[in-house]
Amino acid sequence: MKSLCRALFFAAVMAVCTAAFAQSDSQKAFDQLKTLAGTWQGQATMTPADLDMGGAKLQVTMRVTSRGNALVHEMQESGTPLDASKYDHPVTMFYVDGDRLTLVHYCDAGNRPRMAGKLSPDGKTLEFNFVDLSGGNEKGHMYHAVFTLIDANHHTEDWTYLMPGDKPMHAHMDLRLTK
Repeated sequence: MKSLCRALFFAAVMAVCTAAFAQSDSQKAFDQLKTLAGTWQGQATMTPADLDMGGAKLQVTMRVTSRGNALVHEMQESGTPLDASKYDHPVTMFYVDGDRLTLVHYCDAGNRPRMAGKLSPDGKTLEFNFVDLSGGNEKGHMYHAVFTLIDANHHTEDWTYLMPGDKPMHAHMDLRLTK
């Protein structure tokens, strides 16, 4: 009887330890996203074509912060100073919230859409779907984002912005690691 109790106790302890150290799908997706930390540059194409942004060269900087619990994504047109009063400079934060990989986009339109992300079965694509919005919606809001990892030095980002009247505008960014 003592042996059976010890065996059951040992099995219970092992089960608890295994569950404690098993990574959630959200944590696995976040860890994959953190591999993009660095400075990236590339072209942006817009659909429908936007005369102000079409073909613009962009710089995207991603850095892991908060002891590895958050990833900061900053975007700007290459060659422009970091002057938020004159130039667009949206910031996006990624973090794991319970069992959800969360994206909050601090938009130049003055709002903060929140999205939830999922990693594709092959581990190369992270897709974020709209959850809710804080702030006004007079100028529209970011609605969808997809990050596709091509290799360690190359990834794409696809962002969908809903203009007033829910008219989608799509930006595709083809980015290469610079440092």
